[in-house]
Amino acid sequence: MALPLRTHLKHLSRFIQKFNFSKRSLCAGVSLGNKEPSGCGRVFSGIQPTGVPHLGNYLGALENWVALQNQYPSVLYSIVDLHSITQPQDPARLRAGILDMAASLLACGIDPERVVLFQQSQVSEHTELSWILGCLTSMPRLRHLPQWKMKSKLKNEGSVGLYTYPVLQAADILLYKATHVPVGEDQVQHLELAQDLARIFNHHYGELFPEPCALLSSTRKVKSLRQPTAKMSKSDPYALATITITDSPDDIALKIRRAVTDFISEVTFDPETRPGVSNLVTIHAAMERISVEEAVTQARGVDTAGYKNIVAQAVIQRLTPIREELERLRADRAHLEGLLARGSQRARELAQPVLREVRQRVGFR
Repeated sequence: MALPLRTHLKHLSRFIQKFNFSKRSLCAGVSLGNKEPSGCGRVFSGIQPTGVPHLGNYLGALENWVALQNQYPSVLYSIVDLHSITQPQDPARLRAGILDMAASLLACGIDPERVVLFQQSQVSEHTELSWILGCLTSMPRLRHLPQWKMKSKLKNEGSVGLYTYPVLQAADILLYKATHVPVGEDQVQHLELAQDLARIFNHHYGELFPEPCALLSSTRKVKSLRQPTAKMSKSDPYALATITITDSPDDIALKIRRAVTDFISEVTFDPETRPGVSNLVTIHAAMERISVEEAVTQARGVDTAGYKNIVAQAVIQRLTPIREELERLRADRAHLEGLLARGSQRARELAQPVLREVRQRVGFR
C-alpha cells in the first residue's frame, strides 16, 4: 500500500537532517593531527583579552595557532575585545588587557608577518555583519546553545550581548570567508551555528560564504592543579591551581609541588581514577612533545613527588623564554599599538569587499 505524502516528506526530512549532521561531523572531525595539506584555505580564530594566558590556553590553543601559521597561506587571529564586554569592564584594564594579549601571542610565537593579528573592535564590519546574521537567527536556536544555558544561570539570565555573542562569533568567521577554525570541543556547537548561518544566507541571497570546518586540537585539556576534575581556569579561586605563562620558575615549581595527586606513589595514566597524577602526565607529555605512554615510561621507578620535579622542570624550560620575551614586549607599548593598528588595517582590507557584497545582496546598495 502506498504511503501518504506526509509520511514520505517526514522520511525525506529525516534523511536531509541526517545528511547535514554527518556532513558537519565529518567537517568537524578535521584535526591538526590529520596533517591537512598546506596551501589551501583560510584560518580564523579569536581570543579574549582577559589577562595573560595560562598553561591550558597555551597548550590547548596558542601552540596550535603557531603551528597553523606554517600550514595555511592565509591566517587571521583576532583579539576579540567586543566579546569581552558581555560583562562590564574597567576601560583601563581592558586597554591594558588588549596589549597584554598582543604581547602574549607574539611571545608564544605568533608571527605578524605570516598572520593578520588585529583588534576586533577596530574593524566595524564585524558588528554590521553580526546584525545582518542576527536577523537570520531564531531565538530558540541561540537559547539551546549549552554555554548560554550555563552562563545565564550563573548570571540570572545574563545580557543581550551574552545571548547573541555566538552570532558575533559567526560574523567574525564568515566576514573573512574562513574555511577552517581551530576550536575546543566546547565551541563546536557555536561553530555549527556559523555553518548554519552560512547555509541560510547562501540560500536566501546566493552562494557567498563557505561552511567553515573545525580544527580540533589533539592536545588533552589541562586540568586545575587543585581540582583535577575541572579544567584550568584564570578565574579559579585557588591561587595555586593555575600556571600562567608569566609565572616565575619558583612559582611554577611551587604550584606543581602542591598539585593534588593521591596516596599511590607509582606514576600511571588513568584520568578516571587518578585525575591528579594523570593531569601531571598530560602536562609533561605536552611540554616535552611526547606521547602520554612515553611520559609514563620516563616516570618508571620514580614516585609522584619525584615526578612532580620532572614535570616542573619541563614546564619551566618551555615557559621561561616565553616569559622573558613577553616582559620585553610589554615594555614597548608603542610597538604593540602600532602592530595592532597595522593588523587591523589589513583585516579591514579583507573585510570591506565581503561586507560590500553582503550589503548589495541584502538590498542596502
